[in-house]
Amino acid sequence: MSDLDPYNHVNNGSQCHYFDMGRSRFFEYAFQTPIDWLTFKYVLVHVDMDFKMPIHFHDDLICQSTITAVGHSSFKMEQRLVDQATGSLKTLCHAVVVYFDRDANKSERIPDADRELLLSYFTPA
Repeated sequence: MSDLDPYNHVNNGSQCHYFDMGRSRFFEYAFQTPIDWLTFKYVLVHVDMDFKMPIHFHDDLICQSTITAVGHSSFKMEQRLVDQATGSLKTLCHAVVVYFDRDANKSERIPDADRELLLSYFTPA
């Protein structure tokens, strides 16, 4: 209930959480392991969202996630909140995720095995 705004739409901040959950599920699916967030080396460094249509309380949503670019130390994702019943795009999200050394507090090169894995989910934007 706290996700709703005064217009009875899912508020923008809550939608950001939906995309966080979608990214988490994507990582667990892609890497085939539960993520330990205390040691996981990928961190979100940028996110932008385009709100295409309001999301209502009873909308049955799915978060579609894909990789749109892979660089040396980062990759870009496109995510979509889609109403499963109608196929309507509700919100579009673009995110940048960096491979990050928490101890050194800086980005690192994505390991080759991870790069290959990420590229297997690549879809041109």
